[in-house]
Amino acid sequence: MTTASPRRIPWDALAVAPFIIFAVMFLFLPTLGIVSAAFTDRAGNFTFDNIFGLFTDQIIAAYWISIRISGASAFFGALIGLAIVLAIIRGRLPAPLRSAVMTFSGVASNFAGVPLAFAFIATLGRLGLVTIVLKFLGLDIYRSGFNLLSFWGLTLTYLYFQIPLMMLTIAPAVDGLKKEWNEAAQMLGASQFQFWRYVGLPILWPSFLGTLSLLFANAFGAIATAWALTGSNLNIVTVLLYNQIRGDALQNPGLGAALALGMIVITSLANVIYLVVANRAERWMK
Repeated sequence: MTTASPRRIPWDALAVAPFIIFAVMFLFLPTLGIVSAAFTDRAGNFTFDNIFGLFTDQIIAAYWISIRISGASAFFGALIGLAIVLAIIRGRLPAPLRSAVMTFSGVASNFAGVPLAFAFIATLGRLGLVTIVLKFLGLDIYRSGFNLLSFWGLTLTYLYFQIPLMMLTIAPAVDGLKKEWNEAAQMLGASQFQFWRYVGLPILWPSFLGTLSLLFANAFGAIATAWALTGSNLNIVTVLLYNQIRGDALQNPGLGAALALGMIVITSLANVIYLVVANRAERWMK
């Protein structure tokens, strides 16, 4: 007669249990709460009024300008970040310099909110250091049309954390470009331009597109920097959401939940694109 062996403790499952608990408490449950609130009126009854409220001119304009700012900061951040990473990795810069740049990128990619807004106001505000220096040299950037509290001003501010995030995300893909590929291309008579056109950039393209989606989602959900920098001067969806939930005159929690639900849908689409494209890029690198 055989005895049943004791059940083994699933240590792997226990190891990821803290992450699962954290995700449920701070991601899934709040999301379910937002979805529920988006379809509930002030009396607690089911309604579609909050969803229909998203289609007013003001809210559509807020979503559109948020999409434009997120797209612009993601695009320019991706291009600049990729150029810097290529210069560092493919340019064979000293290892200590690369380590210092990537360490700074890790810090800068998380530097946002009120401190970042204050730093840009102190630098490029109307009385900022760079503004005064340029005016002393004969260039008044504000008379030339620049305004820190505008679309391009906020986009420029977002680039401070978008570029480092791009560098951190795309660096492994650039590292994955094998030297043998470049050597083989040169043996076949290809120039550096031809190598990048037919080999390098096609391989990096999935990673670049995936990181572009990640940067878009990162900028689309930012609020602290935009609120501290522009206040209500720029009608972006995160500021409008804050006013609906915490404001005195415009307070409408149901509409605020609907706004948040719309943001979840948009950022989820961006993240899905990132995951799909990143999975394809991993197959190229194997």
